[in-house]
Amino acid sequence: MKQHLSRFLFALVLLSQTILSSPSVSLAKGQRSKRVDLIVSGGTVVTMDKDRRVIEDGAVAVAGGRIVAVGKRSEIESQYAARDVVDARGRAVIPGLVNGHTHVPMTLFRGIADDLDLNEWLTKYIFPAEAKNVTEDFVRVGTQLGLAEMIRGGTTTYCDMYYFEDAVADETERAGVRGLLGETVIDFPVPDNKTWADAMRYTDSFVRKWKGNALVTPAIAPHAPYTVNEQHLREVKAFSDRTQAPIVTHVSETRKEVEDITRDHGARPVEYLARIGFLGPRDVFAHTVQINDAEIALLKQNGVGAVHNPQSNMKLASGVAPVPAMLRAGVAVGLGTDGAASNNDLDMWEEMDTAAKLAKVATFDPKVIPAEEAFAMATITGARALHMDADIGSLEAGKRADIVIVDLDSLHQTPRYNIYSHLVYATKAADVRTVVIEGRVVMRDRRLLTLDEEQIKQKARAYRERVSRSLSALRPISDSSIAECGFRIAD
Repeated sequence: MKQHLSRFLFALVLLSQTILSSPSVSLAKGQRSKRVDLIVSGGTVVTMDKDRRVIEDGAVAVAGGRIVAVGKRSEIESQYAARDVVDARGRAVIPGLVNGHTHVPMTLFRGIADDLDLNEWLTKYIFPAEAKNVTEDFVRVGTQLGLAEMIRGGTTTYCDMYYFEDAVADETERAGVRGLLGETVIDFPVPDNKTWADAMRYTDSFVRKWKGNALVTPAIAPHAPYTVNEQHLREVKAFSDRTQAPIVTHVSETRKEVEDITRDHGARPVEYLARIGFLGPRDVFAHTVQINDAEIALLKQNGVGAVHNPQSNMKLASGVAPVPAMLRAGVAVGLGTDGAASNNDLDMWEEMDTAAKLAKVATFDPKVIPAEEAFAMATITGARALHMDADIGSLEAGKRADIVIVDLDSLHQTPRYNIYSHLVYATKAADVRTVVIEGRVVMRDRRLLTLDEEQIKQKARAYRERVSRSLSALRPISDSSIAECGFRIAD
């Protein structure tokens, strides 16, 4: 008995000495450290909290998937001890980026139809290609590919709308990524549901299954006010009110959309949606390119989040969203990549850079949307646009532990003067080093830990052959087919 007790005491002494001598933990005399799961130690911590604190030689302590403390490294390490310590010295520690709008499985359509306007792109290529190729397996492979790309670029939360969204949610949870995921409902047969009734039943089951999940927030995603009729839009709103599910949709993307809806409904898109009682604080509107001051006021008044997709809007020649006016009015405006078929990547660093510069050239004002504001649109303001800012978007005690560590010493980042300028105008996706989501390290030192990159690329290349074969036999959706569905495609 004494021998066992002696061994136990000896082991306890050794453990205490190990903890006290660890370079990652510095204890004040007589003070006992609190155990946490993870400490991100050192580096420039860009908190994006209300005071926009930037902490040099800072640290973040994490337990149970949430941030428990943010501060100077000396302070954090004097109070906390962790099983896992990530050394971030010489790097930036930032909130995970928020991609506010995409169609993640469409990574498998990357580059099939470029340099076209939205109408031709949708009707002659995308809708027919989806009809021939999109299955649940297609969605899973495309989602895996997109998730790997987003993790590598430091995106920890994304807002999606596509088909077979239950499969998207399954792959997202498995990869350890956070997603606001909307099942697309639309007024014509699509790959996963052939009727409106089928789509609503699928969506109801999808929302009930994933509601309350730590990573996945289920939503309903009516495609657009020109592809979903008024009765069905009212049904979507009633569904959202009943289930509290967010609504994700495209609104006012092009001039023709505005012209057509104004002709058919006697009001511009946002005004029309307000008139039928659709607007509300669970709405996330993608694009909002062609909106006026009155519509901006309606978005603010109803708590609608907006997502700016600068590169996709440029590539499809849809126009320049009035982002400065929306921000001045107090609308929460986030950033999105849109799908990889119209961008053609999921790189939020490029979107930050483009959003800031596009606003400057469009307004002839170099001071509009400074770097710090562009970075906020990809983090805390983007989280607000998705109505998720209580949990994500900044590094603060109590929030979800979504943390990204970024190299700061690349040639294109040298020398450094202002951290926001550095992050927005110089940093690339390849500079992202380590990614933590919900307190779990999903990429460490550029190595993906939850996804098999080589296997994903192999499966994606196999789909390339199938999609290529289908493209040769594509037939555009005819005007008569469009008319039968009761809507017009905007260009």
